[in-house]
Amino acid sequence: MSNVKKTIITKKQAEEIKKTYPTPFHIYDEKGIEDNAKELISSFSWCKGFKEHFAVKATPNPTIMKILHNLGCGMDCSSLTELMLCEKIGITGDDIMFTANETPAEEYAYALKLGATITLDDLTHVDFIADVAKKNGTTLPECMSLRFNNGKNFAVNNQIMGTPQDAKYGMTREQLAEAIRKLKGYGVKRFGLHAFLASNNLGNDYYPTLAGILFETAKELAEETGADFKFVNLSGGVGIPYRPEDDKPNIPIIAAKVKAEYERIFDGDMKPSLRTELGRYMLGPYGNLITTVLHFKHIYKEYAGVDACAANLMRPAMYGAYHHITVLGKENEPANVKYDVVGGLCENNDKFAVDRMLPALEVGDILAIHDSGAHGFAMGYNYNGRLRSAELLLKKDGSVCMIRRAETPDDYFATMVF
Repeated sequence: MSNVKKTIITKKQAEEIKKTYPTPFHIYDEKGIEDNAKELISSFSWCKGFKEHFAVKATPNPTIMKILHNLGCGMDCSSLTELMLCEKIGITGDDIMFTANETPAEEYAYALKLGATITLDDLTHVDFIADVAKKNGTTLPECMSLRFNNGKNFAVNNQIMGTPQDAKYGMTREQLAEAIRKLKGYGVKRFGLHAFLASNNLGNDYYPTLAGILFETAKELAEETGADFKFVNLSGGVGIPYRPEDDKPNIPIIAAKVKAEYERIFDGDMKPSLRTELGRYMLGPYGNLITTVLHFKHIYKEYAGVDACAANLMRPAMYGAYHHITVLGKENEPANVKYDVVGGLCENNDKFAVDRMLPALEVGDILAIHDSGAHGFAMGYNYNGRLRSAELLLKKDGSVCMIRRAETPDDYFATMVF
């Protein structure tokens, strides 16, 4: 079953928005975000204490974060500034999972100050964070989480994540047991178990397979070390259908399969809650990058140049990732011309599409680049002095508001010393 790619706004809406906010800009669909989050939460409601901790790195925007938090979601942070962003909008304590790697002392100190639940990525970080806590006149929290890397292959997207054996994340099974014993010695009483072993999986079996591994591992570690597991965190990895022919993962089916693993493995008094840290799945399909055709180049190929570039959406340049493109107002016209759709950076990989069949384009056509709601604006940068664009929200009442202004040259020069 193919996935119909619907744009967030129409040509008429885009033309009206452009009068106030010139292209390029990112626009997000409030209703789509809310409906998707509600489905996830409902699907896992069988597990008492289930919580989605939205991966802030995917779309670090206060308005988006507030929408999700109001629905009951927590946040997953991986840096000092992400922690600070949560604090600025009133999200603290166990509503924050802090899951970083190669983490500086000041970041652990800040996470401890906020009362975040901290996931340790490496065995050596146990003594490191204990020392950080001591130097800041405090102790380790009663509950801490550990990140597991089982070193075994999954059906993964190698371009994004790589195989677990090659991934820099997580501890071995033996290191988990040693970390628990050390942490118990520092006064930690309860534990979480976390893993992120693959990225952008489209099937319905990744979470259930991972859940089975983590549930079995938690049960073994509880028997081996006496650890009390408060939760198991399935992290992210559930994908989205970037291509029209791809199917969207079915969250109710996934949740039911996870439940079957939970009931198969856990019995007696061991009933940990579940957490997820989805980013791409939560936001990806509910964002479009809107850009305007500026130029054409007719040499060995046909090029359509637009006013966006990889600084606005770098996934195609970075991974060769596919993002579907709709020409607003030409949705029903035949896609009979082959283009490379390119931006203006001085890099040859600054291409949103290569050999893409599209309707015949004209200067001024408005393109919607799909699935930019996660890892889109967030991965922006200022190469060639290009400035980050505005972020807009299509509200449930049909109005549009700005949720981040576009950068100006003053922003670009602000950190420079003249």
